Amino acid sequence: MSLGQKIAPHLPFLRRYARALTGSQGHGDNYVRAALEAIVAAPADFPADVDARVGLYRVFQAIWSSTNDVLASSSGHELDREGIAQARLQTITPLSRQALLLTAMEGFTVSDTAYLIDCSEDDVEALVVDALAEIERQTRTEVLIIEDEPIIAMDLETIVRDLGHSVTGVAVTRDEAVALAHAQRPGLVLADIQLADDSSGIDAVKDILAEFSVPVIFITAFPERLLTGERPEPTFLITKPFQRSTVKAAISQALFFDVATVEA
Repeated sequence: MSLGQKIAPHLPFLRRYARALTGSQGHGDNYVRAALEAIVAAPADFPADVDARVGLYRVFQAIWSSTNDVLASSSGHELDREGIAQARLQTITPLSRQALLLTAMEGFTVSDTAYLIDCSEDDVEALVVDALAEIERQTRTEVLIIEDEPIIAMDLETIVRDLGHSVTGVAVTRDEAVALAHAQRPGLVLADIQLADDSSGIDAVKDILAEFSVPVIFITAFPERLLTGERPEPTFLITKPFQRSTVKAAISQALFFDVATVEA
């Protein structure tokens, strides 16, 4: 099996990580593209002593840590969001965010994460604790949940409240979601893709975003469909079935980059 075949299945999830890390689909996908270009340019340098997924993320980490600049031009709004986020949580280093996302969202072990960010396992555990504590302390908002499965909706609501946020409502259809958003403007939306009446959570979010800007986290059992890098796609994505820690990390990171929350 060629190197390309080995890493191809892991690319959608690397895009998920990169988007969550940068707070932007465009920025994240650019970093992934740069990592792939580095692999193509020097395939012999690809880590051969680890799993292909770990090796792929290791190359990405080298690209991420080697530059502080965005790899391609983007709108001033996106640049402002990154700058605001960095200023807002100066006590949270980029390394802390990486450790949190790699373990909680990407599911890497502490050992693999230590290898990826080049530190000790004890350091990884400390970084994750510090990142969660500081992010959760500084971000509080009202959350709209769009989910038609009652058990999942209840679980999401519990996670949201445990983080100190409030829930504006739980919608099970597109129309209900839009109505709830209009009735009480949320600071964050958690949206399932497929809803009870065969309507789409994506369409519901589009309707909401047409009225005002709000960070959105999509929840789906088929993440690969929304992580192709070929069209406008979600910046934040949670895979079903999810772990509570994954949802907490995604919520914290989405709010981390939210301009409205920063300015409030």
